[in-house]
Amino acid sequence: MKTCLRLSLSMPLVATALLSAAFAPTTHGDDQILDFGVPAWPGITVKTEIAEQLLNPLGYETRAQEIGLQVIYQGMESGDIDVFLGAWLPAQRDMFTPRKESGLLIDVANNVDGAQMTLAVPTYIYESGIQSFADLAENRDLFNGQILSFGAGSAASEILHDAIDNDAWGLGDWRLVDTSEIAMLSAARDAIEREQAVVWVGWTPHWMNLELPMRYLEDPDNLFGENNGESDVLTLLRADYAEANPNITTFFEQFSFTADEQSWMIQAFGQDERALSEVAQEWISNHPERVEAMLTDVTNTDGEPAWPIIKAQLTL
Repeated sequence: MKTCLRLSLSMPLVATALLSAAFAPTTHGDDQILDFGVPAWPGITVKTEIAEQLLNPLGYETRAQEIGLQVIYQGMESGDIDVFLGAWLPAQRDMFTPRKESGLLIDVANNVDGAQMTLAVPTYIYESGIQSFADLAENRDLFNGQILSFGAGSAASEILHDAIDNDAWGLGDWRLVDTSEIAMLSAARDAIEREQAVVWVGWTPHWMNLELPMRYLEDPDNLFGENNGESDVLTLLRADYAEANPNITTFFEQFSFTADEQSWMIQAFGQDERALSEVAQEWISNHPERVEAMLTDVTNTDGEPAWPIIKAQLTL
Protein backbone atom coordinates (compact mmCIF):
# COMPACT_ATOMS: atom_id res chain seq x y z
CA MET A 1 0.00 0.00 0.00
CA LYS A 2 1.06 3.59 -0.55
CA THR A 3 2.16 5.89 2.21
CA CYS A 4 -0.86 7.98 3.26
CA LEU A 5 0.12 11.66 3.15
CA ARG A 6 -1.77 14.04 5.43
CA LEU A 7 0.47 17.09 5.51
CA SER A 8 -0.50 20.74 5.21
CA LEU A 9 0.80 23.16 2.58
CA SER A 10 2.55 25.11 5.33
CA MET A 11 4.69 22.17 6.45
CA PRO A 12 8.25 23.42 7.14
CA LEU A 13 10.85 22.55 4.55
CA VAL A 14 12.80 20.51 7.11
CA ALA A 15 9.80 18.26 7.64
CA THR A 16 9.35 18.06 3.88
CA ALA A 17 12.88 16.77 3.53
CA LEU A 18 12.37 14.22 6.29
CA LEU A 19 9.19 12.96 4.64
CA SER A 20 10.98 12.66 1.32
CA ALA A 21 13.68 10.57 2.95
CA ALA A 22 11.04 8.38 4.53
CA PHE A 23 9.49 7.47 1.14
CA ALA A 24 10.71 4.05 0.04
CA PRO A 25 11.22 3.94 -3.74
CA THR A 26 8.91 1.14 -4.75
CA THR A 27 6.86 0.32 -7.82
CA HIS A 28 3.13 0.78 -7.46
CA GLY A 29 1.97 0.13 -11.01
CA ASP A 30 -0.51 -2.52 -9.82
CA ASP A 31 -1.96 -0.41 -6.99
CA GLN A 32 -5.72 -0.14 -7.47
CA ILE A 33 -6.02 3.24 -5.72
CA LEU A 34 -5.52 6.31 -7.88
CA ASP A 35 -3.77 8.87 -5.64
CA PHE A 36 -4.06 12.56 -6.49
CA GLY A 37 -1.61 15.13 -5.16
CA VAL A 38 -3.64 18.21 -4.25
CA PRO A 39 -2.06 21.43 -2.93
CA ALA A 40 -4.26 23.94 -1.12
CA TRP A 41 -5.29 25.61 -4.38
CA PRO A 42 -9.06 25.81 -5.02
CA GLY A 43 -8.82 25.27 -8.79
CA ILE A 44 -6.80 22.07 -8.49
CA THR A 45 -9.05 20.91 -5.66
CA VAL A 46 -12.22 21.31 -7.77
CA LYS A 47 -10.70 19.70 -10.87
CA THR A 48 -9.59 16.76 -8.76
CA GLU A 49 -13.11 16.40 -7.36
CA ILE A 50 -14.57 16.46 -10.88
CA ALA A 51 -12.16 13.71 -11.94
CA GLU A 52 -13.10 11.64 -8.89
CA GLN A 53 -16.83 12.07 -9.52
CA LEU A 54 -16.33 10.79 -13.06
CA LEU A 55 -13.96 7.94 -12.24
CA ASN A 56 -15.61 6.51 -9.14
CA PRO A 57 -18.78 5.33 -10.98
CA LEU A 58 -16.48 3.57 -13.44
CA GLY A 59 -15.12 1.36 -10.67
CA TYR A 60 -11.94 3.27 -9.84
CA GLU A 61 -11.03 3.90 -6.23
CA THR A 62 -9.46 7.33 -5.78
CA ARG A 63 -7.84 9.25 -2.96
CA ALA A 64 -6.99 12.97 -2.74
CA GLN A 65 -3.82 13.67 -0.76
CA GLU A 66 -3.83 17.26 0.54
CA ILE A 67 -0.12 18.12 0.57
CA GLY A 68 2.33 20.79 -0.52
CA LEU A 69 3.77 21.21 -3.99
CA GLN A 70 7.27 19.94 -3.26
CA VAL A 71 5.88 16.89 -1.49
CA ILE A 72 3.67 16.12 -4.49
CA TYR A 73 6.69 15.90 -6.78
CA GLN A 74 8.55 13.85 -4.19
CA GLY A 75 5.51 11.58 -3.87
CA MET A 76 5.39 11.02 -7.63
CA GLU A 77 9.07 10.14 -7.53
CA SER A 78 8.63 7.67 -4.67
CA GLY A 79 5.43 6.11 -6.04
CA ASP A 80 2.99 7.53 -3.47
CA ILE A 81 1.28 10.00 -5.84
CA ASP A 82 -0.06 8.94 -9.24
CA VAL A 83 -1.52 12.11 -10.74
CA PHE A 84 -1.20 15.88 -10.33
CA LEU A 85 -3.48 18.34 -12.14
CA GLY A 86 -1.57 21.54 -11.36
CA ALA A 87 1.89 21.49 -12.92
CA TRP A 88 2.23 25.16 -13.87
CA LEU A 89 4.91 25.50 -16.53
CA PRO A 90 7.28 27.22 -16.78
CA ALA A 91 6.91 28.29 -13.12
CA GLN A 92 7.49 24.73 -11.80
CA ARG A 93 10.16 23.78 -14.35
CA ASP A 94 12.87 23.18 -11.73
CA MET A 95 10.72 20.52 -10.07
CA PHE A 96 9.21 19.17 -13.27
CA THR A 97 12.04 18.98 -15.81
CA PRO A 98 14.53 16.66 -14.07
CA ARG A 99 11.79 14.20 -13.14
CA LYS A 100 10.42 14.15 -16.67
CA GLU A 101 13.88 13.76 -18.18
CA SER A 102 14.56 10.84 -15.84
CA GLY A 103 11.36 9.13 -17.01
CA LEU A 104 9.67 9.22 -13.59
CA LEU A 105 6.62 11.13 -14.80
CA ILE A 106 4.90 12.11 -18.04
CA ASP A 107 2.71 15.07 -18.95
CA VAL A 108 -0.37 13.96 -20.84
CA ALA A 109 -2.26 17.22 -21.41
CA ASN A 110 -2.47 20.94 -20.82
CA ASN A 111 -5.68 20.98 -18.76
CA VAL A 112 -6.29 24.76 -18.80
CA ASP A 113 -6.50 26.87 -21.95
CA GLY A 114 -5.43 30.50 -21.42
CA ALA A 115 -3.42 30.29 -18.18
CA GLN A 116 -1.01 33.07 -17.21
CA MET A 117 1.11 34.00 -14.18
CA THR A 118 3.02 37.25 -13.62
CA LEU A 119 2.94 40.39 -11.48
CA ALA A 120 -0.31 42.31 -11.18
CA VAL A 121 -1.26 45.82 -10.06
CA PRO A 122 -4.60 47.58 -9.55
CA THR A 123 -6.13 49.07 -12.70
CA TYR A 124 -5.70 52.63 -11.38
CA ILE A 125 -1.97 52.03 -10.89
CA TYR A 126 -1.65 50.63 -14.40
CA GLU A 127 -3.54 53.58 -15.86
CA SER A 128 -1.24 55.97 -13.96
CA GLY A 129 1.62 54.74 -16.16
CA ILE A 130 3.10 51.82 -14.21
CA GLN A 131 2.60 49.16 -16.85
CA SER A 132 5.81 47.15 -16.92
CA PHE A 133 8.35 45.48 -14.65
CA ALA A 134 10.64 48.24 -15.94
CA ASP A 135 8.49 50.85 -14.14
CA LEU A 136 8.82 49.30 -10.68
CA ALA A 137 12.31 50.38 -9.60
CA GLU A 138 11.70 54.11 -10.09
CA ASN A 139 8.47 53.78 -8.10
CA ARG A 140 9.96 51.74 -5.25
CA ASP A 141 8.81 54.12 -2.51
CA LEU A 142 5.25 54.09 -3.83
CA PHE A 143 5.15 50.31 -3.27
CA ASN A 144 7.22 50.41 -0.06
CA GLY A 145 9.73 48.27 -1.91
CA GLN A 146 7.71 45.10 -1.50
CA ILE A 147 6.01 42.50 -3.67
CA LEU A 148 3.29 40.26 -2.26
CA SER A 149 3.49 36.52 -2.91
CA PHE A 150 1.58 33.47 -1.75
CA GLY A 151 3.91 31.06 -0.04
CA ALA A 152 7.55 30.37 0.72
CA GLY A 153 8.78 27.59 -1.52
CA SER A 154 6.22 28.22 -4.26
CA ALA A 155 7.54 28.37 -7.80
CA ALA A 156 6.48 32.02 -8.13
CA SER A 157 8.35 32.96 -4.98
CA GLU A 158 11.47 31.17 -6.19
CA ILE A 159 11.33 33.14 -9.44
CA LEU A 160 11.01 36.44 -7.56
CA HIS A 161 13.74 35.59 -5.06
CA ASP A 162 16.05 34.88 -7.99
CA ALA A 163 15.04 38.18 -9.60
CA ILE A 164 15.84 40.07 -6.38
CA ASP A 165 19.14 38.23 -5.91
CA ASN A 166 20.15 39.06 -9.49
CA ASP A 167 18.80 42.63 -9.36
CA ALA A 168 16.55 41.92 -12.34
CA TRP A 169 14.62 45.06 -13.34
CA GLY A 170 16.35 46.89 -10.46
CA LEU A 171 14.55 44.82 -7.82
CA GLY A 172 17.71 44.07 -5.84
CA ASP A 173 16.64 46.18 -2.85
CA TRP A 174 13.01 45.02 -2.87
CA ARG A 175 11.52 42.56 -0.40
CA LEU A 176 9.23 39.63 -1.11
CA VAL A 177 6.39 39.34 1.40
CA ASP A 178 5.50 35.64 1.44
CA THR A 179 2.29 34.78 3.26
CA SER A 180 -0.49 32.64 1.83
CA GLU A 181 -2.82 33.00 -1.13
CA ILE A 182 -5.64 34.17 1.13
CA ALA A 183 -3.46 36.65 3.02
CA MET A 184 -1.85 37.96 -0.16
CA LEU A 185 -5.16 38.65 -1.86
CA SER A 186 -6.66 40.09 1.31
CA ALA A 187 -3.78 42.56 1.47
CA ALA A 188 -4.21 43.38 -2.22
CA ARG A 189 -7.94 43.92 -1.77
CA ASP A 190 -7.35 46.17 1.27
CA ALA A 191 -4.88 48.27 -0.69
CA ILE A 192 -7.31 48.57 -3.58
CA GLU A 193 -10.11 49.70 -1.27
CA ARG A 194 -7.78 52.46 -0.04
CA GLU A 195 -6.58 53.18 -3.60
CA GLN A 196 -3.00 52.53 -2.54
CA ALA A 197 -0.20 51.11 -4.65
CA VAL A 198 0.31 47.35 -4.41
CA VAL A 199 1.95 44.73 -6.61
CA TRP A 200 1.35 41.02 -6.21
CA VAL A 201 1.69 37.69 -7.97
CA GLY A 202 -1.40 37.34 -10.13
CA TRP A 203 -2.57 34.52 -12.32
CA THR A 204 -5.46 33.26 -14.34
CA PRO A 205 -7.51 31.15 -13.89
CA HIS A 206 -8.49 32.58 -10.51
CA TRP A 207 -11.39 34.46 -8.93
CA MET A 208 -9.21 37.56 -8.58
CA ASN A 209 -9.68 38.17 -12.31
CA LEU A 210 -13.45 38.27 -11.79
CA GLU A 211 -13.53 40.37 -8.62
CA LEU A 212 -10.50 42.68 -8.50
CA PRO A 213 -9.83 45.69 -10.79
CA MET A 214 -6.40 44.52 -11.92
CA ARG A 215 -3.98 44.46 -14.84
CA TYR A 216 -0.89 42.37 -15.53
CA LEU A 217 2.46 44.10 -15.91
CA GLU A 218 4.45 43.65 -19.10
CA ASP A 219 7.74 41.79 -18.72
CA PRO A 220 9.93 41.83 -21.85
CA ASP A 221 12.49 39.67 -20.02
CA ASN A 222 9.88 36.94 -19.46
CA LEU A 223 10.87 36.19 -15.85
CA PHE A 224 7.69 34.12 -15.47
CA GLY A 225 7.96 32.59 -18.93
CA GLU A 226 7.47 33.52 -22.55
CA ASN A 227 4.64 35.78 -23.71
CA ASN A 228 4.44 37.57 -20.38
CA GLY A 229 3.97 34.55 -18.19
CA GLU A 230 1.81 32.52 -20.53
CA SER A 231 1.51 29.16 -18.83
CA ASP A 232 0.54 25.58 -19.33
CA VAL A 233 -1.18 23.75 -16.51
CA LEU A 234 -0.11 20.21 -17.15
CA THR A 235 -1.64 16.95 -16.02
CA LEU A 236 1.17 14.76 -14.73
CA LEU A 237 1.01 10.99 -14.36
CA ARG A 238 3.57 8.78 -12.71
CA ALA A 239 5.14 7.00 -15.67
CA ASP A 240 4.81 3.41 -14.46
CA TYR A 241 1.22 4.03 -13.36
CA ALA A 242 0.35 5.45 -16.79
CA GLU A 243 1.92 2.45 -18.51
CA ALA A 244 -0.04 0.02 -16.33
CA ASN A 245 -3.33 1.96 -16.69
CA PRO A 246 -3.81 3.10 -20.32
CA ASN A 247 -7.54 3.64 -19.76
CA ILE A 248 -6.84 6.22 -17.05
CA THR A 249 -4.23 7.83 -19.30
CA THR A 250 -6.79 8.19 -22.09
CA PHE A 251 -9.20 9.88 -19.68
CA PHE A 252 -6.63 12.43 -18.52
CA GLU A 253 -5.47 13.14 -22.07
CA GLN A 254 -8.99 14.51 -22.66
CA PHE A 255 -9.57 16.15 -19.26
CA SER A 256 -9.33 19.94 -19.74
CA PHE A 257 -11.04 23.27 -19.04
CA THR A 258 -10.97 26.90 -20.12
CA ALA A 259 -9.39 29.55 -17.89
CA ASP A 260 -12.82 31.15 -17.39
CA GLU A 261 -14.33 27.84 -16.30
CA GLN A 262 -11.63 27.26 -13.74
CA SER A 263 -11.90 30.87 -12.53
CA TRP A 264 -15.57 30.12 -11.84
CA MET A 265 -14.63 26.95 -9.95
CA ILE A 266 -12.13 28.87 -7.83
CA GLN A 267 -14.65 31.60 -7.10
CA ALA A 268 -17.46 29.18 -6.23
CA PHE A 269 -15.34 26.96 -3.96
CA GLY A 270 -12.54 29.18 -2.72
CA GLN A 271 -14.33 32.51 -2.47
CA ASP A 272 -18.03 31.74 -2.06
CA GLU A 273 -17.17 28.71 0.11
CA ARG A 274 -19.67 26.41 -1.54
CA ALA A 275 -19.34 22.69 -0.89
CA LEU A 276 -16.65 21.06 -3.00
CA SER A 277 -18.84 18.19 -4.17
CA GLU A 278 -21.61 20.62 -5.11
CA VAL A 279 -19.34 22.83 -7.23
CA ALA A 280 -17.93 19.84 -9.09
CA GLN A 281 -21.37 18.33 -9.61
CA GLU A 282 -22.71 21.63 -10.98
CA TRP A 283 -19.94 21.87 -13.56
CA ILE A 284 -20.54 18.27 -14.64
CA SER A 285 -24.31 18.79 -14.88
CA ASN A 286 -23.91 21.98 -16.92
CA HIS A 287 -21.42 20.49 -19.39
CA PRO A 288 -22.63 17.04 -20.47
CA GLU A 289 -21.12 17.42 -23.95
CA ARG A 290 -17.71 18.17 -22.44
CA VAL A 291 -18.00 15.18 -20.11
CA GLU A 292 -18.85 12.96 -23.06
CA ALA A 293 -15.74 14.21 -24.89
CA MET A 294 -13.60 13.51 -21.83
CA LEU A 295 -14.87 9.93 -21.84
CA THR A 296 -14.27 9.16 -25.51
CA ASP A 297 -12.72 5.68 -25.77
CA VAL A 298 -12.71 5.38 -21.96
CA THR A 299 -14.25 2.33 -20.28
CA ASN A 300 -15.13 1.25 -16.78
CA THR A 301 -12.99 -1.32 -15.00
CA ASP A 302 -15.02 -4.11 -16.67
CA GLY A 303 -14.30 -2.78 -20.16
CA GLU A 304 -17.75 -1.26 -20.80
CA PRO A 305 -18.02 2.18 -22.48
CA ALA A 306 -17.83 4.93 -19.86
CA TRP A 307 -20.17 7.59 -21.23
CA PRO A 308 -23.44 5.61 -21.04
CA ILE A 309 -22.61 4.65 -17.45
CA ILE A 310 -21.85 8.22 -16.39
CA LYS A 311 -24.82 9.61 -18.30
CA ALA A 312 -27.17 7.23 -16.50
CA GLN A 313 -25.65 7.42 -12.98
CA LEU A 314 -25.22 11.21 -12.96
CA THR A 315 -28.45 11.86 -14.90
CA LEU A 316 -26.80 13.93 -17.63
